Amino acid sequence: MNITTMTIIYTTIITGTLITLISSHWLLMWIGLELSMMSIIPVLMNKANPRSTEAATKYFLTQATASMILLMSIITTMMYSGQWSIIHSNNPIVSLALTLSLIMKLGLAPFHFWVTEVTQGTSLMSGMILLTWQKIAPLSILMQTTPTINQPLIISSALMSAFLGGWGGLNQTQLRKIMAYSSIAHMGWMLVVINFMPSISLFNLMLYIMLTISLFTAFYTNNNLTTLSLSHVWSTAPPTIIIILLNLLSLGGLPPLMGFSPKWIIIQELVKNNNIMIPVLMTMAALLSLYFYIRLTYSTTLTLFPTTNNTKTKWCLYNKKTVTILAPMTMLSTMTLPLTPLLLTLN
Repeated sequence: MNITTMTIIYTTIITGTLITLISSHWLLMWIGLELSMMSIIPVLMNKANPRSTEAATKYFLTQATASMILLMSIITTMMYSGQWSIIHSNNPIVSLALTLSLIMKLGLAPFHFWVTEVTQGTSLMSGMILLTWQKIAPLSILMQTTPTINQPLIISSALMSAFLGGWGGLNQTQLRKIMAYSSIAHMGWMLVVINFMPSISLFNLMLYIMLTISLFTAFYTNNNLTTLSLSHVWSTAPPTIIIILLNLLSLGGLPPLMGFSPKWIIIQELVKNNNIMIPVLMTMAALLSLYFYIRLTYSTTLTLFPTTNNTKTKWCLYNKKTVTILAPMTMLSTMTLPLTPLLLTLN
């Protein structure tokens, strides 16, 4: 892909998401989603092979189905209200269709199967865009239509996503699939609190994006695709081990890393609203995710595989892939837990 084509495609992806974020007109919001969806398909197929073509096809079919359901809810809202602006609707059909379409776009359970397959079939950078930037627009629509969405369906889907995201990643060896299941579990955490305080969901999304970008960038610098290749990072890029260790433990939500903060705030907010069983179940689901994060940490940092010579590190440690964003992203996503009281006051 040449530089002109790549610039046009990425500009369209960013423009589509921004149109969805700033518009108060249902049709413009839908058009922004479609722009973002259509423009990311060439990104998914950047390296032309049967796996990427299959992944792009699965992504297109799922997102097109969700877009049709969303358009049906938009037209139904316009028929009953007579206007295209975003307003609260008491119509159960509108509420159900809107919630289902956005759940499908975000890849939450029970419509989560496409996330792992599409992420596994693409490159690391394409998977990173899919799991980070493409989540912003649907989640912004959910935040703007919080009074309209079906609350029991959202909470049920969030709980299922947290558990299935943990269970699905337990026996995985492919790093892209592990990150996809991690995305499903974190989306569950974001949606379980969206009815009570959407700003907490936004805070969780921003932190999740920083953590995911840091991990994908660390994988990209050493071209790690499996846990086996990740276990050899200590002999080629020793500093990367610390970055991967911090980001994985932060994703798992262990203090004193920053990933502990959103889980703590979400549990606190749910308890404030007299929900006791939901945070208990979400905490149990978080332990499942924490297990495969610690498994990755163990294979990366606590094992030394036998070498054929007397040296423990490879003689050539020079890596041509220099990513300047890795260090600041790691610092922001792991070392900023003391700023949590300030974030709470902003909410």
